[in-house]
Amino acid sequence: MQIRKIAVLGGSGFVGSSVVAKLDQAGYSVTVLTRRRDSAKHLFLLPNVTVVECNVMDDQALTAALKGADAVINLIGILHQSHRASFDSVHHQLPARLAKICDALGIRRLLQMSSLQAAKSAPSEYLRSKAAGEAAVLAYAKKLDVTIFRPSIIFGRGDSFINLFATLIKFLPVVLLAKPNARFQPTWVEDVASCFTASIQNTGTYGQVYELAGPKVYTFRQLVQQVMTTLGVKRPIIGLCNALSYAQAFMMELLPVKLMSRDNVRSMEVDSVSTSLFPVIFGVEPTPLEAVIPEYLVDSTQRGAYDRYRSFAAR
Repeated sequence: MQIRKIAVLGGSGFVGSSVVAKLDQAGYSVTVLTRRRDSAKHLFLLPNVTVVECNVMDDQALTAALKGADAVINLIGILHQSHRASFDSVHHQLPARLAKICDALGIRRLLQMSSLQAAKSAPSEYLRSKAAGEAAVLAYAKKLDVTIFRPSIIFGRGDSFINLFATLIKFLPVVLLAKPNARFQPTWVEDVASCFTASIQNTGTYGQVYELAGPKVYTFRQLVQQVMTTLGVKRPIIGLCNALSYAQAFMMELLPVKLMSRDNVRSMEVDSVSTSLFPVIFGVEPTPLEAVIPEYLVDSTQRGAYDRYRSFAAR
């Protein structure tokens, strides 16, 4: 079956915006499902994109919004739980319901975003819920053409990781760093988006789970140091022991804006590193962190402001 119409859940977010832009460039007709239409204003000018308000937690609304689609991409995820959304409801129950609805509507193609190191035995609820979501989707592998992606941390303009530490570094005289020796293999958001787009009609990716990790492994300390080097600032980095890492996370949970939680620290108990090479099936050469972050961290320049406006326009 020729796939032309694609529905994207989470298409207005950081990763979703890049995926939608790639799909648009490839000529697909894309419907972005979002809770608030205004949150997707930056996608309005893309010629092949329609933004639809939809409460994806409502089966009736979700079913109506997905009718007519040839494929569905689920990118919805949260880093912190709240009274409105739990890891289980977002990472497990939503993919399970989505797979069931796709099956009922005859939509065979389903792409699911998971996370590197997702496992039933993982130390954090975040990673365990991602694994449960994978299992729920793969349970339909005989009825649906499923592909699952498991990225390490994703960096790029608008990310919530590198940008967070860039902001903190500018204002803090000393960086107190939880789990300084935790290891990551960051992958560029545009590479992730390219993989999603390339896999849509590639039958060789059906039923597969792919780990997406960049070309280099960093400790948490090295990542923060790289941000400092890019910004041209120097700050002492004090690595915290396990007990103090959890104590710091507990204190941060009490802030109005949650920067880190104890569950985040538990996720860092396992290295977000892949034992596999970047999948060659997508024809993507993974981009190193150092080649990208100078383009969006140095925002105080005229060029930086110009690039921000371009990114909002998905150009």
